[in-house]
Amino acid sequence: MLYDDLARALTDAAFELDVRSADLAGLTDEQLGELLPDAHRVHHAMVPPATWRAALAVRNAADERRPRVTPDACRRLFEALVAQSRHSEFGVSLVPGVAALVRCTGDWPDLSGPARALTESLLEKQGVAHPYSLFLVATLADEATLRAVADRLGEGSIAMAELDVLTGLTPAERTVMTELDLVNTYQEPESTPQVWQKLADLPPYVDFTRRALEAAADRADGIRSGELPYRADKAFTAREVAVLGQAARVALLRDEDWLPDVYERLLPGVAVAPTAARTVPSQALLYELVRAAKEFPTPEAVTAIRTARSVTRHAGVPKQLDKLLKKVEAALAQRTQVALRLPRLGFDDEGVLRRPAGEGCTAVVTVTETAGLTWEKDGRPVRGVPAPVRRDHGDLVKELRDLVKRVDIQLATLARALEGGLPVDTVHRFGRWRTELAEHPLARPVVGRLIWEIETAPGAWRPFLPATENLPDAPDDASVRLWHPIRADAETVRAWRDRLVDGELRQPFKQAFREIYRLTPAEEETRLHSNRFAAHLVHYRRMRGLFRARGWTSRLLGPWDGGDGDEATRTLVAGGWRARFSHAFVDWADDDPVASTDRVRFDRRVDGRWREAPLAEVPSLVFSEAMRDVDLFVGVTSIAADPDWTEQGPARAYWERAGFADLTETAEARRDALTRILPRLKIADRCTLHDRFLVVRGDLRTYRIHLGSANILMDPDDSYLCIVPSRAGIRARIFLPFEDDRLSLILSKAMLLAADSEITDGSIRAQIANSGDGATRF
Repeated sequence: MLYDDLARALTDAAFELDVRSADLAGLTDEQLGELLPDAHRVHHAMVPPATWRAALAVRNAADERRPRVTPDACRRLFEALVAQSRHSEFGVSLVPGVAALVRCTGDWPDLSGPARALTESLLEKQGVAHPYSLFLVATLADEATLRAVADRLGEGSIAMAELDVLTGLTPAERTVMTELDLVNTYQEPESTPQVWQKLADLPPYVDFTRRALEAAADRADGIRSGELPYRADKAFTAREVAVLGQAARVALLRDEDWLPDVYERLLPGVAVAPTAARTVPSQALLYELVRAAKEFPTPEAVTAIRTARSVTRHAGVPKQLDKLLKKVEAALAQRTQVALRLPRLGFDDEGVLRRPAGEGCTAVVTVTETAGLTWEKDGRPVRGVPAPVRRDHGDLVKELRDLVKRVDIQLATLARALEGGLPVDTVHRFGRWRTELAEHPLARPVVGRLIWEIETAPGAWRPFLPATENLPDAPDDASVRLWHPIRADAETVRAWRDRLVDGELRQPFKQAFREIYRLTPAEEETRLHSNRFAAHLVHYRRMRGLFRARGWTSRLLGPWDGGDGDEATRTLVAGGWRARFSHAFVDWADDDPVASTDRVRFDRRVDGRWREAPLAEVPSLVFSEAMRDVDLFVGVTSIAADPDWTEQGPARAYWERAGFADLTETAEARRDALTRILPRLKIADRCTLHDRFLVVRGDLRTYRIHLGSANILMDPDDSYLCIVPSRAGIRARIFLPFEDDRLSLILSKAMLLAADSEITDGSIRAQIANSGDGATRF
């Protein structure tokens, strides 16, 4: 009954049927396939609304269910697409026709006539939306039609080479290529398109990827050497950029051993002009190759991106690369099979590389926390580059300085990859971990300063610190992972913190002192969202910069349509969970946009779709790491931490309230670090920790420095003291167990105020002396 009514509704405009796609569940796949041609023959401008709704319902149901289509229905569908093309200003989509071919229940029918008509119609349009579908359809027409399509798509030698590959594929293999038409490489997919793995299993295309990318690198080399003419952003056609991006994804997915050398040539090659001009051979290809690395990252690709970033002279490219690079590194941490791979670069087992430089001179590159280059003359250390080396071996000096930069880049990449793996709870096999990380001359300085734990029995883990103890005696297949404080009790966490500070061991990222965030009673009450970091006013530009640095994605806010609010998102645990942080544009403070913060929510991927999840169902590690990011966003960018804030009104009231508010988890970790650092300082007898403040007793007054904002109140009247000191030299005198600009600022202020009688800055002295008129009090 439903089938008959739908068939009539699609062909008889006088017959009205109120139907939605959900109502089509009673149709069999065969019936849905039979209705599809008539549904595509309907044009919205030529039929009543009810007929158009029926047609849309059938099309949508077919997209969701992907029904089988008989050869006859397939032929009729192509004829319907031809009819549809006569009424379309921009051309008809070939996707439904190709989908019908893929799901055809028998041999493909003779489609030469409609294929020719469709191809000719689309070639008359300005652009080609679905090139691989167009090529497939053209092969169903005739040789002349295929040549016309090849002429349109073969823009550039690399694009033409791909067409040669397509010509040699079977019809079934060409349908695989058409799946590329549905991939938008400019948008972040919710899941990795399956087409990349299908192409990675297609030998002719795999062979092409190497030829294409090496040809692109050769072209970039030719432009750099002057053998080929240079025109800014014209080195590759738009079609070649698309083809090379696809080839790069397949090669990166397969982790081809030839690819690192090609990327190391190609990315810098398209990022810097062969002249002194501040242009590049191809921004489009540079960004496309980086986006490819974001989907299938490798350590070598990250290194090549950083190299490109360091050599480019284009003003806008570094900013874009920094934004993309954060996402590449975050993705690399979750691709554990390649993330920890590092080349040795000629270093010995102790992390030392020695290179003779003539006349008894030797260059020594040593890797500790970072790489360093020193020189020896006749076996003795010398300061600076020896004069004979500077005179006769300039190329060697440049090579080794570049090597130092490259090693530092790789160390930073490794540290970020390891930290990015914390929410994933990445587990390694001990044998591989020992060989590729703990005993690797470059990785060892990073890995050794981190706390690890090894599984000694099912569910039983023992922590260890490689820098201070021997590696465990364990079988190669034992599991090892990074230790996280959320899995430890308070006593164990305190012990590790004491051990790091006592040994003055600075970790590559905050681990022992890492903040942990557990579900609060208020969050259990709200169930689906957290208000823990809501209702703050922040410097928006700074917060958006932190979004990018921590791998969060957000739209730009501002006083325009659609710019009033957004949700910053970060995908965690290999795409299984997503955190969302709401924020809104408020106003401008001079030239500085101010935003307000709102709720944090979490989604879980279920059957390929995001579903909002109750906070209680979010894994504790995922919840803690996401909330840690949000705490960072608010703590660093809040106007409450801005000593120069002068705006009045509600924003000033927030500044006064939040600048001395209760401590967040980040500030609590800072307080815990100070309990260990203060006894080591010469001002220890003048400092005490009290509640939210570091209390400093000076010669003239007593001061309370807030451990969250670093704002200062002066006793006895709680007047506000504004200081924006330089923190230069702090680290030279004080060991800090982790990187924290706010902690450095607090210590800088404490050391200054402990000797307040020696302050020479007139503005500060005046504020200290003036305890009465004009002082701001809290």
